[in-house]
Amino acid sequence: MAEVLEVKELDQVVVRFSGDSGDGMQLAGNIFSTVSATVGNGISTFPDYPADIRAPQGSLTGVSGFQVHIGAGKVYTPGDKCDVLVAMNAAALKTQYRYAKPGATIIIDTDSFGPKDLEKAQFKTEDYLGEMGIDPDRVIQCPLTTMVKQALMPAPPSAPEGATIVGKSNEAPSGAVGGASIDMKSVLKCRNMFALGLVCWLFDRDLNLVANFLREKFAKKPAIAEANIKVIQAGWDYGHNTHSSTVNVYRVESKVKEPGRYMDITGNKATAYGFIAAAEKAGLKLYLGSYPITPATDVLHELSKHKSCGVITVQCEDEISGCASALGASFAGALGVTSTSGPGICLKSEAMNLAVIMELPLVVLDVQRGGPATGLPTKSEQTDLLQALFGRNGESPMPVMAATSPTDCFDAAYQACKMALEHMTPVVLLTDAFVANGSGAFKLPEMDKLDPINPPYVPEDLKGKWTPYMRAENGTRYWAVPGREGFAHILGGLEKDSNTGAISTNPENHDLMTRLRQQKIANIEVPDLEVSGDVDDADLLIVGFGSTYGHLHSAMDELRQKGYKVAQAHFKYLNPLPKNTAAVLSKYNKVVVAEQNMGQLAAYLRMKVDGFVPYQFNQVKGQPFVVEELVNAFEEIIKK
Repeated sequence: MAEVLEVKELDQVVVRFSGDSGDGMQLAGNIFSTVSATVGNGISTFPDYPADIRAPQGSLTGVSGFQVHIGAGKVYTPGDKCDVLVAMNAAALKTQYRYAKPGATIIIDTDSFGPKDLEKAQFKTEDYLGEMGIDPDRVIQCPLTTMVKQALMPAPPSAPEGATIVGKSNEAPSGAVGGASIDMKSVLKCRNMFALGLVCWLFDRDLNLVANFLREKFAKKPAIAEANIKVIQAGWDYGHNTHSSTVNVYRVESKVKEPGRYMDITGNKATAYGFIAAAEKAGLKLYLGSYPITPATDVLHELSKHKSCGVITVQCEDEISGCASALGASFAGALGVTSTSGPGICLKSEAMNLAVIMELPLVVLDVQRGGPATGLPTKSEQTDLLQALFGRNGESPMPVMAATSPTDCFDAAYQACKMALEHMTPVVLLTDAFVANGSGAFKLPEMDKLDPINPPYVPEDLKGKWTPYMRAENGTRYWAVPGREGFAHILGGLEKDSNTGAISTNPENHDLMTRLRQQKIANIEVPDLEVSGDVDDADLLIVGFGSTYGHLHSAMDELRQKGYKVAQAHFKYLNPLPKNTAAVLSKYNKVVVAEQNMGQLAAYLRMKVDGFVPYQFNQVKGQPFVVEELVNAFEEIIKK
């Protein structure tokens, strides 16, 4: 009688794929997260890869990881540690095991644990599991490379007795899949799919969904698609046939899901879609002037695919021209956007200042990374806040926003565009490597339900009377698009007279224009600061901004489960601040501001809120917060 495999249901699980940068861990993780989002799971992902273009194979510094957290309900973080670790070689096991829970299941490719592999990974003995204190019963030890070759390579024909085989010993035969041949290099690139197949078996995933994804991704290379599908099936079969009596299969069922169309989306892609949606809603062309820089380049890549939506992308010669050309597009009547990271903001600051004094709409996307200088180009920080707020010469007020999650990047980008267009101002949108490269389950919005965007075009009845700095009732300068008869004008970087628009060095006029520009930003209406958790009687209020929302929310939940009274307030709008900011921060006896810098938000809030003296939690590690560390630190503050 056939054995019935037990399927256990879980609320959530964390899987981490790890291997060499060329092992396809990012793709395997993306496919698993996409399939999970398709079946209705909440997801949060964290790609963690080195800055090296291609580190030496098998080296400790060249390990690339992709962590995905799937849950039956809403998932806020990629998880502190994983329940399943895939280690494609010895270096991956050596560097990534610290991210595994004590009882985690570990999948390894034993073909990549030879003497040379162990030497590169700095193991001292061949007993690598014992050396790391890993229980072999928790390890699925699979000759993964061998199994992939067997799955894809045809069996060699039998040679007649006594025949001599001619040919070099290192020549690799070609495999045949679906009538097409693939070479050995392509065969070995499928190793990640075998590991994915094992993970899909472990979590009872429908391989048809995976196959559909691969056929779409490799539509122009059907042989590669079919090879990957065949290997995934082989990985699934290996798990089922070899480990079905010793390893449980788990299922994470979706419990609550709002009806609609969903996709697994990264923060950078969501940001690009937000820009497109805003331009469409405003009835404008979208222009992106950009210079490639990690981790913002994917926004340029994504927008360049959407010329059919009226998107114009220009890869400029440098950061300065990227920003300046976007400002020129805005002057011409388009929605001008420029994208970069921290080092690029330094270079764009002059053109950003020009946008301030010309009072033109411009969205500046800063996908923050570790600094200073080149710093940690593939890692995440929140260290550009004060630069975004104040990093320009003169009095140069500029709205600043920060996206709170990969999926929130869509709304943040849309709202940044709406703010820029309706208030005729440059706006800085802060994301970072964590939310930009991470992903979540995104419900596709309906265009007719998005907020309207109404730029302040100069009324026709002002024809012949209008001057460039004539303002609407809310203090916003009217927008006259060049080419409109009767509204010809000149803008520039020199101060202008508020009445005539002519160049002016009059002291009183400069003071007036400075105050008008400041008041225009202060007049912008932003949503109130929301408080969650124990709103009325919290012993501690947790405050943060941007991408740390999920980790801080999870820390609050865990503290409340321990019986503490805790609340959370998280900033998405940083300039202008929500009008109830002072009231919220002054309501609680103890407030901790947690951020991935040395205290920039805490300093800014102290400047803005009289008598505000918070506790601080600061880390600058280039890695997301660890919820367990947050809980321990906040618990100590509560007990003081």
